[in-house]
Amino acid sequence: MGLSTSAEAPLPVGEVSRLIGGWIDRLGVVWVEGQITQISRRPGAGVVFLTLRDPSYDISVGVTCYRQTFDAVADVVSEGARVVVCAKPEWYAPRGQLSLRATELKPVGIGELLARLERLKRTLAGEGLFAAARKKPLPFLPRRVGLVCGRASAAERDVLENARRRWPAVRFEVRNVPVQGARAVAEVVRAVKELDALPEVEVVIVARGGGSVEDLLPFSDEQLVRAVADCRTPVVSAIGHEPDSPLLDLVADLRASTPTDAAKKVVPDVGEELDRVRALRDRALRTVRGLLDREERGLAHALARPVMERPVRMVEERRAEVEALVARSRRVLGHLLDRADSELSHTRARVVALSPAATMERGYAVLQRADGGVVRSAEEVAPGEELRARVARGEFPVRVSADGDGGPSGAGSAEPGTVVPGP
Repeated sequence: MGLSTSAEAPLPVGEVSRLIGGWIDRLGVVWVEGQITQISRRPGAGVVFLTLRDPSYDISVGVTCYRQTFDAVADVVSEGARVVVCAKPEWYAPRGQLSLRATELKPVGIGELLARLERLKRTLAGEGLFAAARKKPLPFLPRRVGLVCGRASAAERDVLENARRRWPAVRFEVRNVPVQGARAVAEVVRAVKELDALPEVEVVIVARGGGSVEDLLPFSDEQLVRAVADCRTPVVSAIGHEPDSPLLDLVADLRASTPTDAAKKVVPDVGEELDRVRALRDRALRTVRGLLDREERGLAHALARPVMERPVRMVEERRAEVEALVARSRRVLGHLLDRADSELSHTRARVVALSPAATMERGYAVLQRADGGVVRSAEEVAPGEELRARVARGEFPVRVSADGDGGPSGAGSAEPGTVVPGP
């Protein structure tokens, strides 16, 4: 239940400690699992003091047990061992300290550890942390490589020496951490996150040499697996030897069988790359030469064709055809004009022959009355009527004579109806 306190009515420290002890006493007996990080067996003492640690969360609690209880498992339990403890939480009020009073200790066997790892593996796989779609590709030539390993370890030496032998210009950002024991998980997680936060680090290698199942347990810890899954930087797992397979191998973007194999997979070999460049250059040169040879043969074949040897031949042939067509068109047009000229001449001759002017050229004349009408018969005119006579070259007036004896009128007379020129 909550306590009613205030700045004016605070609780004494002793009272708070007493209340905490009361709450802890009500907790009862519990089974606790952890890793033993310290064992203190004082000579002549009937009590053994232990420190039990949770490797995933960096939390420790003190454990006390009677010597008889610890001696029952002393042969199989040592510092670093995982145990299950049946204990009752106790609160030491004078110091405000929590501890566990153990009545039974059981070492966690390999079989049980493997069964727990298998259950954790299925859980994480169900969340998709091991899916191939999440794997990030490694850069071809990383500018800087992050390395998490033990201090002065063989794994560190193998990675650095093999990587620099393959590519001397490679640079490393090394984080030395404990790779087994109670502090391993927290330190490895911290180092991985620190390297992942560096923008110049393009790939991170987590390396460790071989060891027993218990030694490699930190690399199957759920906290480490989730930390690697959250990394933006590709992570390479190089834990143990080929048969070893911690959960880190499954979540990492690439698994290397050994630290040496990790160096080979992360950094290219400069000699191999130079050989590959030379091979590609030679292949490109052969390809270009083959292309040029093929094009030269095609060009020579094209130049050997008649049209290329004598390019104006086609134009000359077409020019001859055009000239022949022009000459033919001129002949046809000339024939047509000659025929038209002949027909025009015949038509003109007929027109001229039928023309009144031609008739008048032969001595005929046309008589017209004063109104312009043409005289066609003698009965159409009256004696003494004034007419106009039109001849081939001009015209002149005439008058019809009324004299029937043929003599001119006034100067003679004419037959009735005879036309005589006027004065």
